[in-house]
Amino acid sequence: MDNLILDKKAGVFRAGNMDFGCGALSGRLVFSESGNTSLATVYADGMPIGTAALSSDAEARTEAVFPIDRTEGIREVTVTLDGSARLHSLTFSAEPAFGATDYVPTPEKKLIDLGAQDWEATDMLGRRVASVEDVRGRKKDRKVGIFYWTWRESHAHLRPVDVVDVLEKYPAAEYRKDHPAWGERPFQCHWHEPFYGFYRNSDPWVIRHHAALLAAAGVDMIMFDCTNGALLWRDAYEPLLRGLHEAREDGIRTPQVAFMMNFCPAHSTELMLRALYQNLYKPGLYSDLWFRLDGKPLVMAYPDALPETGVCETDTRLLNEIRDFFTFRPGQPLYAGGAKRPDQWGWLEVFPQNKYVTRPDGSCELVTVGVGQNANAERICTHFNDKETFGRSYTGRDGFAHLSPDSYKYGYNVQEQWDRAIDLDPDIVFVTGWNEWIMGQFHEPWLSDNDSTQLAMVDQYDREHSRDIEMDRDGYLDTYYLQLAHNIRRFKGAGARQPVSAEKTITVRGGGKQWRDVTPVFRSPRGLTLHRDWDGFGNCHYVNTSGRNDILEARVARDADTVFFRVTCAAPITPREGEGWMTLFLNTDRRQDTGWEGYDLVINRLPAPAGRATVEAYRRTAEPGSFTWQSIGRAVLHVSGNSLTLALPRSFMPAGELNFEFKWSDHMQQPTVMDFYENGSAAPIGRFNFLYRE
Repeated sequence: MDNLILDKKAGVFRAGNMDFGCGALSGRLVFSESGNTSLATVYADGMPIGTAALSSDAEARTEAVFPIDRTEGIREVTVTLDGSARLHSLTFSAEPAFGATDYVPTPEKKLIDLGAQDWEATDMLGRRVASVEDVRGRKKDRKVGIFYWTWRESHAHLRPVDVVDVLEKYPAAEYRKDHPAWGERPFQCHWHEPFYGFYRNSDPWVIRHHAALLAAAGVDMIMFDCTNGALLWRDAYEPLLRGLHEAREDGIRTPQVAFMMNFCPAHSTELMLRALYQNLYKPGLYSDLWFRLDGKPLVMAYPDALPETGVCETDTRLLNEIRDFFTFRPGQPLYAGGAKRPDQWGWLEVFPQNKYVTRPDGSCELVTVGVGQNANAERICTHFNDKETFGRSYTGRDGFAHLSPDSYKYGYNVQEQWDRAIDLDPDIVFVTGWNEWIMGQFHEPWLSDNDSTQLAMVDQYDREHSRDIEMDRDGYLDTYYLQLAHNIRRFKGAGARQPVSAEKTITVRGGGKQWRDVTPVFRSPRGLTLHRDWDGFGNCHYVNTSGRNDILEARVARDADTVFFRVTCAAPITPREGEGWMTLFLNTDRRQDTGWEGYDLVINRLPAPAGRATVEAYRRTAEPGSFTWQSIGRAVLHVSGNSLTLALPRSFMPAGELNFEFKWSDHMQQPTVMDFYENGSAAPIGRFNFLYRE
């Protein structure tokens, strides 16, 4: 029952006389609609006894449990509010505020090494991702973090306006805030459509795919952007943490998480630190997902924002706990100039980037890498649609020399920054960024010409002037993702490949025991066959039920006459059904230009008689750019439970020692390589391939 009544004249909420019994130690405050974090101070007979940080973007009611000074007897209770939350009810308990949590961290031994460093890939521009042999030797304790935006959930009620689409059709709209193409003047627009659609942060299907993609690339930490106001985006980070935990329970070594707060010691930083500590860190929730630095959870925030003393003894102890709990790294907001204090970290800089937290021997903790910078020669921070801003094709060395209609696909800017970061050899490279996508439309203070009617689009604008790495729907696609994986391998190095076992003849119907000593073991992340049924922005709703056979493991054996393949799924393999059932793609010569996306052979794409699989070869046709798959024979196939074994005569392969790339796929929906990121099951994910070499 609600018991808090607002006394507008006094500016306080009154709960009347409340019985604290023989000694209450905690309070429970029910509130709603506190997008910007609020702070409630609770009084008993006019004396402050505790504070509650209130953070929730949802209209639904939320509870905040908080410690108080031990209080007895019947007291008159009032509450003051710093913020905009709606307060409903308040109760007290003799139990401590933070008891035992039922959260169980995922044991380290449960996380599976996918061996993604061994995966091969060539992007659509013909650029190879660095292989193990290119980056021999793993560098100790190198980490990569990436900016990850959780803003999307709170803006999902808006119609998804695609700026690239709008301006291609209506160029004048950039200078007309009332142009019909903008609709009802949305505050936030998308610069373009993400590959997974105009999704919400809470979409479990997207979370699982992000977890797998970032893990495969070698990302260790994602940093949430909470630099504006006191906005923690709790309605996004909670389902995201839950989804990452579920992925870890399935063995995926997901990135860990940290939060970046205001770029100064603002009062709003204090509120956010209180809320995060109260709701996430103090209860021990998702503790295996906390990114740690110097043995403590990292937060990019100014410790100076925390007052030395609180409103009461309990509150002072709480503030001291927060101060001691985290490793603080205050954020440097500017894109040039480097650190202004010795403990600062940067997040985005123009070339040449600076070292952060530099040690006496010249080594450092962090260097930033950016895809693009909303800066130009006149202003170190401006709107991205200002003149001559430093987009994806700009470099510090060559200026705009690379700029062309398609140059945005090549990542000249980010590659120059990666080269600089690798030369400086920090402990951590921090990349901006993964999935920002949305930006505001403003006028003041961004436009230097007050008479201009231009809509200033600050952090994103179009294909060239944007800074996302996550795949888009129809532009650079996965080139930036593969470039990320390439440079992480260059930065971290890589261990040796698994050894290739000796020749062995496999009996196709002989069962799994005969495969136990066959190596390498090629692994793929579990759970990407999850079905999707989730709202996106506006009226968008996304459904994907193509997931069927969840491919987890593959092995290859050979003798003088045959190459044997075995693939294992998470559950019994479904009966053969139509095209694309448990299909094997082979790049037999490891060249990208001699097949469909490099694949020269495809096996079991089409239905075949029981116990057999059709072998097809890539053949160019007379029409430029077109091809067909030509049937050239059969292979032997056998399914038993959750495994499939295939025997392919070596006569289908090039003569000599085996040296090929391969991919297993099930339930492909579209004849495009990008389908491997989205539909059915692909092992390995996306454009990556497994490599088998004698």
